[in-house]
Amino acid sequence: MSRFRLLLEYDGGLFSGWQIQPTAQTVQGALEVALKRLFSHQITLIGAGRTDAGVHATAQVAHFDTPKDRPVRDIVRALNSLTPPGLTVLSAQQVDSDFHARYSAFYREYCYKIFLRPQPPALERDRVWHHPRVLDIGAMVKASAHLIGTHDFSAFRASSCSASTPVRSLSVLELDKQADILNITIGANAFLYHMVRNIVGSLVKVGLGDWPPGYIKEILQSRDRNMAGPMAPATGLYLTKISYP
Repeated sequence: MSRFRLLLEYDGGLFSGWQIQPTAQTVQGALEVALKRLFSHQITLIGAGRTDAGVHATAQVAHFDTPKDRPVRDIVRALNSLTPPGLTVLSAQQVDSDFHARYSAFYREYCYKIFLRPQPPALERDRVWHHPRVLDIGAMVKASAHLIGTHDFSAFRASSCSASTPVRSLSVLELDKQADILNITIGANAFLYHMVRNIVGSLVKVGLGDWPPGYIKEILQSRDRNMAGPMAPATGLYLTKISYP
């Protein structure tokens, strides 16, 4: 039995999320259909993370097992001819049987893009969160410092989150404005369900002047989701990096 690792890029606006569904097109579902055609047997694809509908990826990782050997260059070429538009296999490699796309990862990174202009974007409308009001980015940077480190992130966790513990180690939270785009990069060992989008929604409240930067610390310490800001839309979120030993 051979195990292969895939590096994927996709436009989340064209899919109903990662996880396979019986009545909707998903990233996992589209790839499993393509893999079955390529290898002539049913294959289960394991992803590093289950992105929601509308969430994009530039570096999603997945693995699958098959008793058949094929050159990795042929796998990449064949899958890209069999998958729908908006989904690209960037690379494939054969890995050891103990590699696991989800459980072997020790670091994940997302980038959230906010489009800061009164007029809505024409070209990036499904790939950013359009925010027409001015944001105090300096205040948002101060607020973000309170989230760095190992904490109980229950206040930024969806009520439907099934993680066994709300404790996560957040090591990167950076804000960088380029032209009309504010990029918020967030990196951690792992994330809770909707954690990134809830953090972004709370930072935007600070940027609007609704909350002082120090209030983010109070939210974190409260462990109460009701104290945090609204969840940011899925369209601005990108899975950009996953690291393995």
